[in-house]
Amino acid sequence: MPGQKNLRVAVANPLHEESRRLITEREPRITLLNDPSLLPPARHIADFSGDPEFRRSPEQQRKFEALLDSADALLGIPDVDPAALARTVRSNPRLRWVHTTSAGGGQQVGKAGLSPSELRRVTFTTSAGVHGASLSEFVLLGILCGAKDLPLLLRLKSRRQWSQRWMSRQVSRQKALILGFGGIGRAVARSLTALGMHVTATSRHADAKHPDVDRFVSLDELPEVIGEMDAVVCALPGTDLTRGIVDGRLLAQVKPGATFVNVGRGSVVDEAALVAALEDGRIGFAALDVFEVEPLPEASPLWTLPNVLISPHTAALAVDEETAVAELFADNATRLLDGEPLMNVVDTVEFY
Repeated sequence: MPGQKNLRVAVANPLHEESRRLITEREPRITLLNDPSLLPPARHIADFSGDPEFRRSPEQQRKFEALLDSADALLGIPDVDPAALARTVRSNPRLRWVHTTSAGGGQQVGKAGLSPSELRRVTFTTSAGVHGASLSEFVLLGILCGAKDLPLLLRLKSRRQWSQRWMSRQVSRQKALILGFGGIGRAVARSLTALGMHVTATSRHADAKHPDVDRFVSLDELPEVIGEMDAVVCALPGTDLTRGIVDGRLLAQVKPGATFVNVGRGSVVDEAALVAALEDGRIGFAALDVFEVEPLPEASPLWTLPNVLISPHTAALAVDEETAVAELFADNATRLLDGEPLMNVVDTVEFY
């Protein structure tokens, strides 16, 4: 594709006109193949799934698939459906690049069940990094709520009770552990460092260094270091390697009263073990944006625990999210056309 003068891109997810215009202005060599009548209506900005009630007629479906099959690249996974992605890859031999509108799109690529040759032919990239600022702000919210004992303040307020004074914890003297140091983890580290926290982060590389991290450790070292931490932030992707890594044995090593924040994936945490840790005080406060099962079932005890803040997987959403995704896509398209390495390439072994 380097040296190609034009890139035909099929818009496979709902995308507002302003975002489409931004893409072609930023990279004029892109030709967008877009028919809004074939896509589910967006319910809000950055609604890349669209209205779940939308259905295409058989004729519309044929037109949609023909549009996808005429493109060099896809912006979005068709219908956010791994099966539709697999169909398109196999029906369109000219397809060379698919950009997912979500940061965790690698998991959808993995579920498509593509062959090794298909994974070599098509490069997959994600929107990792565009959510870093919003998620790091949610992390700050969770850590501050835990340190300043928001549940107690709310109880006292509801009782109109002026209590005796007590000592809260000073965030700037606390230690935080970040599990996962991708785009989200790096944004979180910047925010926590700005608060004056001592930051430890996980890395697969023994010689890892970063200006916002005081120390790097491996995942194998977690049981040895987690007991030092006042706050633990999970920003890990959902892979076979990370599934259930925050389990009862690890939580048993946590400093009593520590704050736990999850902005990674719900599959990383043994939810039953987390509930037990919240109930016995090993975890003093938890701010959770992701869960093992979503939507979170009504029967989950997390709903009724007073020391839990629940966000329905919305902490990443921001009014400028769609603009950031469009800018990232256009910049990656320029890299592709100029023969430069793409950003956020999916690891097709672990699919993150």
